[in-house]
Amino acid sequence: MTKKSEGANEDQVKEPKRKIVPSKSQKEAKEVKSSEEEEDLLLDSGTDSDYDGDSLSGSLNSDDFDSEDDDDSHRETQDDEGSDEVVDSENGEEEDGSDDEGSEQREVAEESDSSEDEVAPRNTVGDVPLEWYKHEKHIGYDITGKKITKKEKQDKLDSFLATMDDSKNWRKVYDEYNDEEVELTKEESKLIRRMLKGEAPHADFDPYAPYVDWFKWDDAIHPLSSAPEPKRRFIPSKWEAKKVVKLVRAIRKGLIKFDKPEEEPNVYLLWGDDSASDQKSKHLTYIPPPKLKLPGHEESYNPSLEYIPSEEEKASYELMYEEDRPNFIPKRFTSLRSIPAYENALKESFDRCLDLYLCPRVRKKRINIDPESLKPKLPSRKDLRPYPNSCYLEYKGHTGPVTSISTELSGQWIASGSTDGSVRIWEVETGRCLKVWQFDEAVKCVAWNPLPDFPILAVAMGVDLFFLNTELGTDEEQQRIEELLRLENLPELDEAAAAIAKWLPDEKYRGIKIRHFKNLSYIDWHPRGDYLSAVMPGGETRGVVIHQLSAHSTKRLPIKMRGLPVCTLFHPNHRGIFIIATKKYVRVYNLHKNGEPIKKLETGLREISSMAIHPGGDNLVVGSKEGKMCWFDMDLSSKPYKILKNHPKDITNVGFHRSYPLFASCSEDSTAYVFHGKVYSDLNENPLIVPLEILRGHSSKGGVLDCKFHPRQPWLFTAGGDSVIKLYCH
Repeated sequence: MTKKSEGANEDQVKEPKRKIVPSKSQKEAKEVKSSEEEEDLLLDSGTDSDYDGDSLSGSLNSDDFDSEDDDDSHRETQDDEGSDEVVDSENGEEEDGSDDEGSEQREVAEESDSSEDEVAPRNTVGDVPLEWYKHEKHIGYDITGKKITKKEKQDKLDSFLATMDDSKNWRKVYDEYNDEEVELTKEESKLIRRMLKGEAPHADFDPYAPYVDWFKWDDAIHPLSSAPEPKRRFIPSKWEAKKVVKLVRAIRKGLIKFDKPEEEPNVYLLWGDDSASDQKSKHLTYIPPPKLKLPGHEESYNPSLEYIPSEEEKASYELMYEEDRPNFIPKRFTSLRSIPAYENALKESFDRCLDLYLCPRVRKKRINIDPESLKPKLPSRKDLRPYPNSCYLEYKGHTGPVTSISTELSGQWIASGSTDGSVRIWEVETGRCLKVWQFDEAVKCVAWNPLPDFPILAVAMGVDLFFLNTELGTDEEQQRIEELLRLENLPELDEAAAAIAKWLPDEKYRGIKIRHFKNLSYIDWHPRGDYLSAVMPGGETRGVVIHQLSAHSTKRLPIKMRGLPVCTLFHPNHRGIFIIATKKYVRVYNLHKNGEPIKKLETGLREISSMAIHPGGDNLVVGSKEGKMCWFDMDLSSKPYKILKNHPKDITNVGFHRSYPLFASCSEDSTAYVFHGKVYSDLNENPLIVPLEILRGHSSKGGVLDCKFHPRQPWLFTAGGDSVIKLYCH
């Protein structure tokens, strides 16, 4: 049996040290632990220079807890070194500690972890103020009722010397209640240090612990309390009503007085700004008059010498005009008493009043609107694909500007006419020139028959209109075309039609030639492929005629032409609707009712240059020679639905795609604009117009003279003044 119980006392418990011979790993662990504790204590330890000579030995500072005692670390290292000297036995077991004689056990007192709160106070005076014992020799009474005498206090010199000898003195706190000094442990000093920093006392406390919802909301189908609302919540409070009545009576009797608003002094800045004056608040439209120029150095009664003009300068002032002469000539006076009255004071005041009276000031209303908010919200161009955006192929062969192009219905061939007098047929996919016709005059316009069984090409130049056989169909189609183009028994034309046009056979190209009395500028096929309209701007009232290819006849329109015609169109869906564009207006006629006018579209343009109709037949696009393009919804109004200003120069042609929601315009600025134009079947929804792409590539010489869409693909053909035809694909 050990003798631990025999060595127990009231104040201290001693435990005999048992011999423990640590193993190598335990020894290394102890060395690492002791070195870490030593570094921690050395970093937190204070120096002797932290001592304040005027403070007592038991006083504490917040800075004292930021350091540890050097002596503490020294003592712990000595204890660790002493523990390393213990030798372990061979079997690693503990030796019996019963033999007190001859045993070399060293007793080490363990550091007590008990705090002052766990020990009962020895002073039993209770809550009696200690000031009562200030002049007494005792501090209180113990548990047996005997007086507890006070200890002798050291003077400042003795306390300073004790502090210099004992480096742990900064950890001692004087307990005034029990008249003793208490030494703080390392754990207690760490707690105080954390509390001084505003942290939690214990290091293992987590201030940001995750919130735990103890109530289960998943299965709750009823509220926490389903009690009905009490009646008092719906009845006005009687107590509040009595309180309000009491306050009202006190205010009426004058028992409760309110602070009167302070009266602002009626002062103003002599040279200040009138923008914040009372006049602005009284009158909504008040505008402060402009301020006069403040006097400078030259208006001083004693200016510098450089401001005073010489006699020569004064003489030069007399020679100037009155409006150029300076209003004030600086003078020098010795004192303020010698300054005379200003001779122009009354005149300048009168001029000032005239300026304010005869020059009224008006406040302009300015609306601050974000320019970005005015832009319409349009869909992204990526969502509107496909559309032509890059040049894929070039057709070269003409020597002059290409004035007109036309695509065949299947999209395999394209025809072009140029000012060099040649008409060419190209293969679209390869760019190969299939056939060439050479004429003596510049070609004005070419148009391909819209029927797939009749590959006939109409060419307008000068006063002549040619119907050419392209020889692209089958043998049966060629046989029908040859019969159609053979002039044998021509019908007799009336005098009016015979004076306008004359049908002649073309023996050179085995076609038909129609000679008009004026130069042609535009031709257009009917969707059925039998009728062809021809425009002669110089013909005035006879400027538009219609040729019937199957009957070999010409008809004059029963319409009184108003203005010079520019171009014509047949309605794609209604057979009898005919559209004529003059220089300023677009008129719609019904040919089945003897040319009855249906609608007149007011463009507001300076001069119309081209026109195209949507495949649906309800929307029309008109191009002008001022770079503007008008979109008309003919079912909506006779005014333009949209006016697009894109080109800086004249627009030469506009066109719609037959199947895709695309339309384009070309101009003399060598560019072609591609737009997304979707027409909805719902009449309550307006058409959607979105600009998509600007196509460049032609040289600036002549610009782009014509543009046509491919009938099946989202491709665009452009004819330029540089004698090149370009194909733009997506």
